[in-house]
Amino acid sequence: MLPVVAVIAIMWAAVACGGTSQPTDPAQTSPAQTSPAQTSPAQTSPAASTGKDCLQLVVPAYFYSSAIWAQAAEVKPAPGDIILDISGVGAGNAPDAHFQAVAEQAKAAGETVLGYISTVDGQRPASQVETEVRNYKAWYGVTSIFLDRVSGEPQQLAYYRQVVNYIHGFDAGSSVWLNPGDYPDQQYMSIGDVVMVFEGTYAQYLTLQVPSWVDDYPASKFAHTIYATSASDLANALNLATSRRDAHVYVTDGSGANPYAGLPSYWSRENSVASSGCAAG
Repeated sequence: MLPVVAVIAIMWAAVACGGTSQPTDPAQTSPAQTSPAQTSPAQTSPAASTGKDCLQLVVPAYFYSSAIWAQAAEVKPAPGDIILDISGVGAGNAPDAHFQAVAEQAKAAGETVLGYISTVDGQRPASQVETEVRNYKAWYGVTSIFLDRVSGEPQQLAYYRQVVNYIHGFDAGSSVWLNPGDYPDQQYMSIGDVVMVFEGTYAQYLTLQVPSWVDDYPASKFAHTIYATSASDLANALNLATSRRDAHVYVTDGSGANPYAGLPSYWSRENSVASSGCAAG
């Protein structure tokens, strides 16, 4: 879910330990549905709890400031992927020099840039989405795509297959993310390379019901975004993500209409905890 302003969502990929990402706007997508509470694991290091994989931080950075871009980019380990939104819908009507510059900066740092496109819950004409795909490549050199406002319903499966097939056909090396914001019909897992299956508050995350079919897929297929999370709950939120077979996560203390207006106050600590115990590769 994205506001109709220039938006950038950044996903940081921490280095894998030996195994295997705007993110979105609360005003457009309902928070993930909750269910009876599950027992929360102890607050331990996510990397230590798996012994295999490091979490990859997905940052819906809904800000324009080059200074905040720099703050995000300077964190170590280096970011792996950035989701770029220009208009709140897609690439917009013309190239934007500011975003061209930051996209080039990200690519120069070795990061993959993904272009944000809203599908309006499967109601946006596929031809418009395909135009955005072409514009991202022509204007920003971006071929991987983050599809937001994905319905997750079986009625729109054919629509999303068509769109994703177009993106992969346009560039065989592209990666496509889907964001339904909660667990979709299972058939969506065969469509998207990564599926964002939770977006909501920490309180909602504590009671998240994880479908049994999640165990049929690698953690790298899933992303979670958790906002309104206090610093004292950060480690537990990351640990819960790991225990729920999630490899891509973003946790922030931001809240309100746009909890992604800046980086969390504990940004450096979040990166450190998520990558704790990870060997450089």
